[in-house]
Amino acid sequence: MQIKNMFEKQIDRDIKGVIKVGQSDEENIYQELDEYVVTKELLKHFRVFFENYEKGIDGYTDKMGVWISGFFGSGKSHFLKILSYLLKNSTVEGKRAIEYFTGCESDAGIRPKIEDTMLIAEMTKAGETDSDVVLFNIDSKGSAKIGSGKEAIVEVFMKVFNEMQGYCGSVPYLADFERQLDGEGRFEEFKEKFEQIAGAPWEKKRQAFAVIQDKVVKTLVEMDFMSEEAARNWCKNAKGNYDLSIEKFVSLVQQYCAKKGPNHHVIFLVDEIGQYIADDTQLMLNLQTIVEDLGTACRGKAWVIVTSQEDIDSITKTKGNDFSKIQGRFDTRLSLSASNVDEVIRKRVLAKNDTAAQALRLLYEQKESIIKNLITFTVDTADKKLYADKADFADCYPFIPYQFSLLGQVLTAVRTHGASGKHLSDQSRSMLALFQESAIRVMDKEDGVLVPFSYFYNPLHKFIDHQHSQVISDAEDNSKLDEFDVELLKVLFMIKYVKEIKANADNLTTLMISNIDDDRIEVRSKIEESLKKLIKETLVQKNGEIYIFLTNEEQEINNAINNESVEMGEIIGEASTVIFEEIYTEKKYRYSNRYMFAFNQKVDDRFFKSNQSNDIGVTIITPYGGDYADSALRLLSAQESSIIVKLPNDGTFLDEITESIKIYKFLNKNASGARGSFDSIRRAKEDERIEKKDRIRIFIEDALKNADIYVNGDKAVISAKEPAARINEALGKLVAMKYNKLTYMETAPELSDISAIFKRSDGQMSFLGTSDTTPNKLALEEVVQVIGLNNARHMKTSLKSLQDKFGAAPYGFDTKDVQWLVAMLFKLGRVSLTLNSRNLSLLSTNPDELVRYITKREYVEKLLIDIRERATDGQIRSVKEVMKDYFGFTVTSDDDDKIMSIFKDRAEDKVEVYDDILVEYRINPKYPCKRLMEDARNRLAKILNINEAAEFFKTVDKKRDDLLDDAEDTAPVFDFFKGEQRKIFEESVKNLAYFENSKTYVSDRELLKVVEEIEDVVKTGKPFGKIQRLPELNMKFEDLHMGLLEKEAAIMEPLVHDDFLKVKEVLDSKPFAEVLRHRINQRFDEIREKLTTSGDIAAIKNIRLESDALKIKCLDEIDEYERVHQPVSEPPVTPVVSGKEPVNDVETPIKVKTKRRKNISISNVAGARTYSIETEQDIDKFLAQMKQKLMQELEEDTIITLS
Repeated sequence: MQIKNMFEKQIDRDIKGVIKVGQSDEENIYQELDEYVVTKELLKHFRVFFENYEKGIDGYTDKMGVWISGFFGSGKSHFLKILSYLLKNSTVEGKRAIEYFTGCESDAGIRPKIEDTMLIAEMTKAGETDSDVVLFNIDSKGSAKIGSGKEAIVEVFMKVFNEMQGYCGSVPYLADFERQLDGEGRFEEFKEKFEQIAGAPWEKKRQAFAVIQDKVVKTLVEMDFMSEEAARNWCKNAKGNYDLSIEKFVSLVQQYCAKKGPNHHVIFLVDEIGQYIADDTQLMLNLQTIVEDLGTACRGKAWVIVTSQEDIDSITKTKGNDFSKIQGRFDTRLSLSASNVDEVIRKRVLAKNDTAAQALRLLYEQKESIIKNLITFTVDTADKKLYADKADFADCYPFIPYQFSLLGQVLTAVRTHGASGKHLSDQSRSMLALFQESAIRVMDKEDGVLVPFSYFYNPLHKFIDHQHSQVISDAEDNSKLDEFDVELLKVLFMIKYVKEIKANADNLTTLMISNIDDDRIEVRSKIEESLKKLIKETLVQKNGEIYIFLTNEEQEINNAINNESVEMGEIIGEASTVIFEEIYTEKKYRYSNRYMFAFNQKVDDRFFKSNQSNDIGVTIITPYGGDYADSALRLLSAQESSIIVKLPNDGTFLDEITESIKIYKFLNKNASGARGSFDSIRRAKEDERIEKKDRIRIFIEDALKNADIYVNGDKAVISAKEPAARINEALGKLVAMKYNKLTYMETAPELSDISAIFKRSDGQMSFLGTSDTTPNKLALEEVVQVIGLNNARHMKTSLKSLQDKFGAAPYGFDTKDVQWLVAMLFKLGRVSLTLNSRNLSLLSTNPDELVRYITKREYVEKLLIDIRERATDGQIRSVKEVMKDYFGFTVTSDDDDKIMSIFKDRAEDKVEVYDDILVEYRINPKYPCKRLMEDARNRLAKILNINEAAEFFKTVDKKRDDLLDDAEDTAPVFDFFKGEQRKIFEESVKNLAYFENSKTYVSDRELLKVVEEIEDVVKTGKPFGKIQRLPELNMKFEDLHMGLLEKEAAIMEPLVHDDFLKVKEVLDSKPFAEVLRHRINQRFDEIREKLTTSGDIAAIKNIRLESDALKIKCLDEIDEYERVHQPVSEPPVTPVVSGKEPVNDVETPIKVKTKRRKNISISNVAGARTYSIETEQDIDKFLAQMKQKLMQELEEDTIITLS
């Protein structure tokens, strides 16, 4: 059976595939109503709409906005027109619009489109309600001028509202004038009068208002509506005075409804409002306000019904929330889905006659399994419907169910990316027309044929923009391509921008199936060959498994990309990045869950990032790395101490890397394009590069899974499957061989273990080699050997050098391992530690400090380790002997550090005692044995400064005799300072000092002998055996000395008294005696006190001179006081005679000059020395000397008083 004979209605009949708002001829309206298919979805929408609309008929409502949405071609415009016919209650070819849905007498036997009686009643009521229906496409009605205005939406609404009433729509201020005339009942009169004057109807002339103003003026004057002056002023100023606001528009609608009757409705049906306001927020707010204000003012008597694309945000450039605010004003929302289109096409275009339906069901039963295997999509394809059963097959044939949804997606994509002049946005085609035209193409073929998806291209061809259609046209003219190649290219174009399906070979095979008897394998093979040809002709690009249609511009860009040069190093570098930063991201290999081994990273002899010098490595060999034989790979793995990963000889990932780099370079060179389409192509290339990078990783992962791996000269048997696990397993084998002494570390010490070493008691530790239970014994021995070897080479060993040595092969120890080993050796006494030239000791250094020095990075180069030289038995005996004799302390331990620590503690105490005694010497230098004590103290202090145990024991052993002598020699000195001896000695020193000051005046033989005996004891170097004699000698000295003191005092006392009496005599003669008496008495009392208390004979003898000097001083003070306080005589007063000059005959007395007294002691004049007088000449000589001295003292106006 031929396809054309299968349909219920002639397949090639004239069907208005697209419903345009504005088409109003009766034939079109009839077809729209007669063939309108009320699907289940539409039935639901009818119910919702008319139920809500009825609220405005029976009462009042402000919810009068209706939003009809749906993707392109879903039938929004058709539904809008059907609503207009029903609300307007149109009559078409003798039938009311409602009757096309409910049936009438002439439709006997025909099942009505709607059988819901309640809905029919609501629809009937709506149609019978007095209404004005204003149906318009806003793009058609909205001029560019209006569209650019602030209130563009309201101006369009005002325009169609005016036209509906018969007013001028294009000149709004004329419409206002017409409305004024109409309101006064004179509009018809005006039109008749104008036609008489102008010779043509007003409706034909009013558009050219500017050139008919004279006729308008004349008309208004003859009507007696205005004076000529007023009419001319109006014509001149009408346009400028016109103003339109939403408030004014709403008011006019409200007035109009009220004028027409209590329940009159005005319905605005606006097609494609969404596209019109898409990128203009102000237009959105305009629409929102219009709907809101109409609802408030008209209370359900004015309705606004609009259509819009469903996915409006992807078309517009505005924010979604702005658009949702508008939708929020539309309480009734009706959305048309793809299933609605599917059902309409099946019923209007594909409905079968009974015979064909039966034949197709039988055909499906026979071929069901073949069909199911023939038509399949890959699992990553969004849900694509296939034949559900034989009935579905009969309904859809010769189409396949997936084509309904896929074509809708294609239309949306093409409309966005490939429609010329927005033809598709004007709805020049619909899915209904596309299916009909594609069916017509196969109408003469026999059953079994299927419509391949490529057939949908031809109906779309004329509406596709040039940059896309030209590629297809050029391909059709290309002699290297056949018809099938071109058909495949059409499919690739149509699905180019459809995200729901991937253009891989499997899916393309399904899309190109043209008969249920096709061999899928043959079709796929044919497609693969065709794709190769299309790629060669640069019409198609392969991106992984996906094939992409290329526009001419994209072809140019691809050619430019292919011309980019890429160096080998760039390719290998990118491969290295993927391997070592995305797949195997470890920078160190973890062994036994503890040890971290850094490894070199290489790809084809190129280090990743920088040259590396680790003990082990991972080397990847790609197909670009050379053709290595198995023996060469074994040798290479042994020489480099690396695992060799030889990838299979499949260079696909390298090709992908090359293309990815080329794209990157091209995009960097062309950061911005001059052509408008460049940005979209650029974004596509960026996406392509991202996809390539994803595939590169997958390809490399697959290569690593199948790679051969060589370790230490052998081809390794690796059980792991995943790339990272395989590399880890190989590295584990390499580490086990490379670091063969790693097993010497039997434990895995942590910081707490290092700290515990220094907190154990001595009883818990034994010297290395004395116990087989010592942990990590082999590792400890290795450390000692390394330090010993460094010593033999005269090299210092730092903690860092040990960490470097034992961190490398063949050890591979962790840093904490080395720290623990050093700590343990130090604790065992096998090594010494030096920090900044200071020897560390277990006993003198805090355990926490030791842990810090060993574990903190800041000390790693400063901490030096050396083999510790242990003290000999003889040295230890010497130290113990010195401690016993010097400090009186016996040590039982044989531990070097402990002996040294105890010695130093005791020595420090001893040095402190020395220091205290040396302070006494500074106070009293007469104390004995100062030099002895200083030498002994310094000798001990020098030993305290020794921190290295070996040197300490050597030094003490060497100075053993000196130290023992010090102990013996200083013992009596310490006893001297601790007991009575010092006090006795100090008493003797004091007595000698008394004697030393007065020895010139002492001639007593007994006293001189006692002094000699005391000096014999005190001034000897070590007086300690003779000090017992001093108490008796001190007592004798004090008795004899006291007698001399008393004797001298008795001689001096009268002399002092005589001096006192001389002063007293002079003082008593003065009237001011009592002023000075107390002070003078006190001074002489002090001299008398000194006579009785002084222990120094020289001091007592000197009192004579002191008394004489005091006498002269007191007499001088008396004279001075008298001079200062002597009364001053007043000068004589000259008498003055009243009114006359003073009398000058009074004599001024002569001022008598007062003489100054000078007190001189006779002893000062006579001199202190003794004179011998034997002759009169001696007397003269003595008196001459006294005269000479007195003459020296005698001055003018001076009285000398000798006392």
